[in-house]
This record gives sequence, structure tokens and C-alpha cells, in this order.
Amino acid sequence: MCGICGFAGEVLDRENKQQVLQKMTDLITHRGPDSFGYFTDDHVAMGFRRLSIIDITESGDQPIFNEDQNLVLTFNGEIYNYRELREILLEKGHVFTTQTDSEVLLHGFEEWGEELPNKLRGMFDFAIWNRREKSLFIARDFFGIKPMHYAQVGENLIYGSEIKSILAYPGFEKKFNKRALDRYVSFEYSPPPETFFEGVYCLLPAHYLWFRNGKVETHRYWEPTFHPEESMTEEEAVDAIAKVFEDSVNAHKISDVEVGCFLSSGVDSSYVSTYFSGQKTFTVGFDNGDRYNEIDWAKRLSEKIDVEHHYKVITPEEYWGNIRKVQYHMDQPLADASCIALYFVSKIASDYVKVVLSGEGADELFGGYNIYHEPDDLAGYQKLPLFLRKALAAVAKALPFRFKGKNFLIRGALPIEENFYGNCSMFTMEEKKSLLKEEIPCTRPQELTRPFYDRVKEQDDVTKMQYVDLNVWLVGDILLKADRMSMANSLELRVPFLDKEVFAVASRIPRRLRVNSENTKYAMRKAALRRLPPETASKKKLGFPVPTRVWLREEKYYNLVKEAFCSETAKQFFHTDALMKILDDHKNGKCDNNRKIWTIFVFLVWYDVYFNDASHEPGEWPVVH
Repeated sequence: MCGICGFAGEVLDRENKQQVLQKMTDLITHRGPDSFGYFTDDHVAMGFRRLSIIDITESGDQPIFNEDQNLVLTFNGEIYNYRELREILLEKGHVFTTQTDSEVLLHGFEEWGEELPNKLRGMFDFAIWNRREKSLFIARDFFGIKPMHYAQVGENLIYGSEIKSILAYPGFEKKFNKRALDRYVSFEYSPPPETFFEGVYCLLPAHYLWFRNGKVETHRYWEPTFHPEESMTEEEAVDAIAKVFEDSVNAHKISDVEVGCFLSSGVDSSYVSTYFSGQKTFTVGFDNGDRYNEIDWAKRLSEKIDVEHHYKVITPEEYWGNIRKVQYHMDQPLADASCIALYFVSKIASDYVKVVLSGEGADELFGGYNIYHEPDDLAGYQKLPLFLRKALAAVAKALPFRFKGKNFLIRGALPIEENFYGNCSMFTMEEKKSLLKEEIPCTRPQELTRPFYDRVKEQDDVTKMQYVDLNVWLVGDILLKADRMSMANSLELRVPFLDKEVFAVASRIPRRLRVNSENTKYAMRKAALRRLPPETASKKKLGFPVPTRVWLREEKYYNLVKEAFCSETAKQFFHTDALMKILDDHKNGKCDNNRKIWTIFVFLVWYDVYFNDASHEPGEWPVVH
């Protein structure tokens, strides 16, 4: 695992290129503390930080070149089928000087050009400069496991694994993107491709980018589409999942250094951990009861499957004290409270190993979220005439008080395209309008998800929901925090569920074997049951739960948030009286607003870090105590 950054164009002279590139690369040292490398010529500057995993000798350093020195490569990630591709390329006459997966990309690009990404199995972003043609090719992996961002300044392209490298480029003017705040208040993260920085974009998953003659072109090379085989039996589905997942885990364990595993009490990471006998697992929790502490579950499972288990109980002071540091590493605000727990479990793991496996992606591929039950829950009600359901929904909305079934009546009057726009939906349009200042855009989140629904019109509602989550929630939240929090601790995180061969099987599983009245991830749980005790295989998903709802009712943390909600920063973007009502209603027990409070609070912390703390060098942000 590594970090890459650079720029292409003709603005800076070669001496300045080296200085700028070094500053950009130094900002992502945490992604690769083992070594670094640079390449510059009159038209490009390419930087690299290395975390040594495969071929840990100096021969694995980058940038690397092809035989005639025309192509230059920097690469972040791991290619799990590189040995097979290497054999093919050797037969075609390519000459290798290392044993790395990096060099396979270089010769693969010589052989197949922009068709290369589709031949890969792994997680990656890489940049290849063609010195003769003066063109830059950048590609990102199938699901967006590894990040890539880019911006243009005039006719120059700037790119990087993390946005902070782009911000260090001279001539790039850092501006806040108000459109991102609008979407963040709906989703609790900034859905790609836009970011919170005006003019900085995410290269979307399964896309590649060409930069030629001062122009950027992006293209999609693969799409995760579902093709359920209704004739598939339960036994066939379980057999296929068990076989492909074992193959994927074994591929993801390929390394020249020790590999460990994150472990919660849920089925996803537990299933992964069963392939780690004699190795190490890592868990964190909080001292707020079983609801917020999965350590005992993880301990018991670790004993059964014979792994060495390491854990940490995070104190409230540690959690709150690292919020600023975490938001610095995130680059963009992310209101998923578990990302700070992920920071701590990564920190523990990094004391013992350089690589960990984790369970991200299982829910999106196999239908694991509880919200996927909603189409079945609403099915009976939706048999009523539409005009009647709309009338009942209008009455429910008009009533000023909460009552059991209110949300059911409202959501049941809408098609899935209107009532589901991702696994996390935060503020309603009415709430957004009451919170945001008039100069901040206020748009319907459905505008962003509509194109995804349009692509899967013929699918059932559960499959539609999975497809939206794969393209929005997984990229904007789950994989963003996984990459940033592991890399903040110089730890490589691998996700064996998010493998294109695993998806090939998942895409064929019929809907009835994904989500049914018995459970979510039905067939996958059956496969896991072959290796796990029943109580773990069937356990409801928690995923590093955090007691923010408890803390926000304590005077100490209530006052800390109150200070932020009444700050000058808050007054720029929000009606602070509306913020305080949300906070006070939660503290007084009128309703549970903890996630809404956390969403706004995290944004304010992030904004202070990136726009109000200019006196600090990046990476040296003081921790709030």
C-alpha cells in the first residue's frame, strides 16, 4: 500500500517541480513511511510513498520504468492476480527486472493499453506517464477501495491519493464548495465525484482518466450489475459463495509480511477471521455496556478459531480528543461516528502487523442492511390504492407530533426511488431548509440517486437499493473511512468481499436468498455457518457502535458541541437557533437527535481544521481535550 501524487503540465520549471512535488508527497508520508520516490521532466512530476508489502527489497521502490524508459509508473494498492498476468506477459516477450505487482501494471499497459484495468484483480489506483506522447493515464479499482482525486489549474492536472496533496500545489486556490454541504446534510458524507473543495473531484470507481493536451477525459470500464438467476437453489448459492470467498481470502492474504484481521461480533469480519488460525485479530469497544462493546464476543470467537486476539477499550476522552486529528486525515467531513473507532483499531493493529483484512462490502453485495427488509414490510400496505396512501401520508405529515407508524405511512406512499437514497439518510428537505442559510444550496438528494435508479429500472426493489448503496454509500462512506483510518496508521487494509470474482457470484444470487423473512444476507450467512458457530453467523450487524447518544447528554460534551453550534463558523452556514433546538431536544430526552447533531458537529470541526487553522502546518493539528 502506498500513496501517489503529482501534476502534469508546463507551468513550473524543473527545480520548482521538485520542491513542490516533495511538499505534496511529504503530506502523505503516513501512507508509505518505508521509502519515497520522485520523477520529473519538463512536463510531469510524479511522487510516491511506499509501505513495503510485496517484494520488500529496494527493487520494489517506485517510480519504475519499462524497458525503453518511455513509460513511468507510480502505483497504490495490490494486484492479486499479478503472478498469472506476469506469466502471460513473459510469454509475450516482456522483460521484468523485479518480482513486484507494480511492474506487471507497467508491462500490462504496454501490452493492453486502457484495457488493462479490466484484466486486474485487486485494489488500485495508478498513474502512467508516456514521455513520448506526453500523456497521463490514471485508473481506479472496480469498487473504489483505493482513492484518487484530481483538479485542474489552467491546463495543468494535479492528482493525488489524498486531497491534502492537491491543496499544496501552488496556484490552486482553496475554496469551500457549498454544494457539497447541501449533500452532506442529506447523506452525512460528500457523495462523489464532487468534494468539499471547489474544483477537486474524485475519480469514480471503475473509471480511468486520460490527460492529454491540457484536457481531462474520464471513462467507465466496468459496472457492478446484478443478474439474479432465479433457478439457483439454496445449496448451489451457498456452495458458490463458500468456494469463491475462500479463494478471495487466500488471494488477499498474499504478502511478504504478516497479515492480521479486524474482528467485530458480526458475521462479515468473523467469517474472514476463520481463515486466520494462529494469527492475530483486533477489536475495539467502549465501556458503555454490551450495546457498545463487542470485545467479549470477539474474545470468545477468537478462542474457538485459535487466533491471538488484541483489543482496546476506548475512553470518551480519547475518542473526543482525536476528532480533529481524524477529520484532518479524512480530508472531507464524514459523520459516521465509527470512523474514529476504526482509527483506534487500526492504531492497535499497526503495532503488530502491516496488513489487515476486514469485512467491508458484504452488506452491499449480499443484501445485509436491515433497511433492505423495507420493500417486504411495505408490500401489504402498498396494495392499497395510491391516492389513499398519499392521503394518509399527507395527514401523517401534517400532524405535529410523533406516533408509532407515522414514518411507515409516509414512506409507504412513495416508490423506492423516492424513499431510499442510500443507507444513511440524515435531514429531510424541511429540516435542511430550516437549518441552512439561504446562500447554501438546498436540493433533493433524490436528484443524485436518480441516474442510478434509471440504470436498474427492471430490477426488484432490494436489488435497486443494493445498486444505489454500491455506487453511493459504499464509496462515499464505508471505503473512504476504511482507507483513511488505516492509512493514517500506515496500515494496509484489504477487503476480500470486494473482489470482482466474489461479485460475479453475488450478482447471480436470487433476491429470495439475499433478503427474506428469516434474515438479511441469507445465503452468505449459510456459507459462513460452515465455519462459524450459529450465534455468530446469525448475529445482527453492529459494526463498531459508538455511544454518541449517551455522551451528548452529558454536560461536558453537550457544552463542547454547544460552543461549536454557537461559533462564528456555524453562523456562516446555519441558523444557530435551529441547531440549538436539535441539541437541547436531545439533551432533554425529547428525541434521539444524536446522529443529526454529530453530522453538523463533525462538519464544523472539519471546517475549522481546513479553513480556520491556517497557522498550523498540515499534519500538526492540535488535539481537542
